Amino acid sequence: MKAVIAILIIAGAAFGGWQIYSYWIDIRGKEKAKVQAVEAKSSVTGAELAGLPAGLEGQLQAAQQQGAAGLRQFLVRYGKTMSDPRLAWIELDFVVLVAQKNPAEAKKVFKRVKQRTLPTSPVYPRMKQLEKTYQ
Repeated sequence: MKAVIAILIIAGAAFGGWQIYSYWIDIRGKEKAKVQAVEAKSSVTGAELAGLPAGLEGQLQAAQQQGAAGLRQFLVRYGKTMSDPRLAWIELDFVVLVAQKNPAEAKKVFKRVKQRTLPTSPVYPRMKQLEKTYQ
């Protein structure tokens, strides 16, 4: 009789442990799903952002193919016709490209973008990601 009771206690403890483990796995899966959903919302590409006049998309692509010099000329020529958040995104592209040759200019442009980028902006996650490098 003692052996049957001992087996039932061990079986009950094993079943309870299994239930706790299953619950923990379920909670961890839900947390991962939430994190992935937030990351999916925050993963924005520059082409999705507003602020670039329709006729300039082709010229922007041509400037990006020319590298930092082409992007600099594009920003000088058309910077006043664009608005944030797309302008900030393009300037961050420029910062990344020019940083190798002219880190001082990269930091200056990054500082300008940082000053006008609010935490609610779709560019904010990218700005925060680059902040440690260009501050």
